[in-house]
Amino acid sequence: MNKPWTIITSVTLTLLLGYAALGPAMSNVEQPKYRVISEQGNIQIREYSPSIVAEVQVQGEREEAISQGFRLLADYIFGNNKVEQDIAMTAPVTQQSGQKIAMTAPVTQQSSQKIAMTAPVKQQGLDNAWKVNFTMPSKYSMNTLPKPNNEKVTLHQVPSKKYAIIKFSGMGSNKNLALHEKELQEYISENKIQAISEPIYAFYNPPWTLAFLRHNEIMIEIE
Repeated sequence: MNKPWTIITSVTLTLLLGYAALGPAMSNVEQPKYRVISEQGNIQIREYSPSIVAEVQVQGEREEAISQGFRLLADYIFGNNKVEQDIAMTAPVTQQSGQKIAMTAPVTQQSSQKIAMTAPVKQQGLDNAWKVNFTMPSKYSMNTLPKPNNEKVTLHQVPSKKYAIIKFSGMGSNKNLALHEKELQEYISENKIQAISEPIYAFYNPPWTLAFLRHNEIMIEIE
């Protein structure tokens, strides 16, 4: 092998290894809290703690819907929001910029705030639409979360719930999802578990993650 091709091969391998390492690293973010009740192979029964989600509803094919939903939610957590906070009455009130504001009661301060990324991104079919959501970092409450500027983004408090879940790798293709959804449905049926929701697709990795390093799940809420 001549020298140019040796260099090209070396650079290509370095990039591939870099992307392979970057995918899991980018996915090492806060995840919803849960406890495992039972486990059989790649299937678990989990009980999730209460949480808050930012959610959008989008129309269209599943793959396009999650892409569109992700963009709307990313826009919210990366700063298209406002922080509303009551400030004790003083005379005068001074903002960080030094601008004096006439005394009122209360003064409401508005600014944008970046919200830490979490995993997974979840998607669930609803009639002819799809719900796409992120779980918000646990440090926030409904009172302290920045409010979305885009009315398409809504915030919801989610109570503790139980799910039957199957874990798998590979791409989030319709074929791969259907294969593992069938396996999870069979487990639920065989164990006489009562399902009370449509399947929820959960994706933990950024899109450039290599297929064999991806962490995907299908979740079905149960009694």
